[in-house]
Amino acid sequence: MRLGNYPCHLVAGTNAARAYQAEVVFERHRHRFELNNAYRDILAQGGMILSGFSPDRKLAEIGEIADHPWMVGTQFHPEFKSRPNRAHPLFVGLIRAAKKYRDTRRHEPDEYEEMTAAESFAPDDAPVTVEKMTDTF
Repeated sequence: MRLGNYPCHLVAGTNAARAYQAEVVFERHRHRFELNNAYRDILAQGGMILSGFSPDRKLAEIGEIADHPWMVGTQFHPEFKSRPNRAHPLFVGLIRAAKKYRDTRRHEPDEYEEMTAAESFAPDDAPVTVEKMTDTF
């Protein structure tokens, strides 16, 4: 079992490196699993970027999906170091990516914008009635 605080070397230019704004970070682990290094090349061909490693580069600590706003997976537990008044850098990065994505979509019309909640769940040809809504619950 891998348990405790371990160093993680980040790859420059990745989402993880931008979130941490550091080259090396220390993160807490509590797991029995590791990425099988035999699959590194296959995963890279499929679009995965390994963006954090153990000091000897034998263990992948962080993986990301290329061309995705924020798909960052970790071997460690960022929630162990996160606090309500001091969120973990990866959580902050996720929120920033979500806000950026939302802001880029704001100019696009939302087909459900003018609908009520009941209308948005109703088939187009079926009128919404209170009886129909209460029958489904």
